[in-house]
Amino acid sequence: MREGLPVPSAEEVEELYTRLDREAKQGGYNLNPEMEFTRSLVKGLLVNERRFGYWACPCRLASEDRQQDLDIICPCYYRDPDLLDYGACYCALYVSGEVLRGEKDLEPVPERRPPPENGTKPRPTGVSFEGGSKLSKPVWRCRVCGYLCARDGPPEVCPICKASKDRFERFL
Repeated sequence: MREGLPVPSAEEVEELYTRLDREAKQGGYNLNPEMEFTRSLVKGLLVNERRFGYWACPCRLASEDRQQDLDIICPCYYRDPDLLDYGACYCALYVSGEVLRGEKDLEPVPERRPPPENGTKPRPTGVSFEGGSKLSKPVWRCRVCGYLCARDGPPEVCPICKASKDRFERFL
């Protein structure tokens, strides 16, 4: 950690854990039931927030550039496909209901993030539709959970997964 940055306290970790657990349940998600492991990931999110100013996934290397790291800000863009295919996200902070109920074992999750090109960090690419749309407002898509809304600009915070405005892309 950068010199001078305080280590998150147990109270801060517990407060964020409680918030994430509540928001996960409200959104139909589950945090990993292994409490010590999960709290270590939550602590990593707090450490990365102090380092970089955002919750870079604690299991990946961040570039210190929010725009370059949008795809790995927790919850990352890869969470839902990882949960669907493997029962957990890459770092295993989030797990499927099957894993939570003990019906499925955790298994290694391969990295979905594209490798960097020419020594640079990958930039997430979005879905783009060109052409004949005659909508009165643009449609915005949350790149984390897929939430869609038709309005002049993206919402400040996704009402489903709580991702920030910069995690939306113009969809139509």
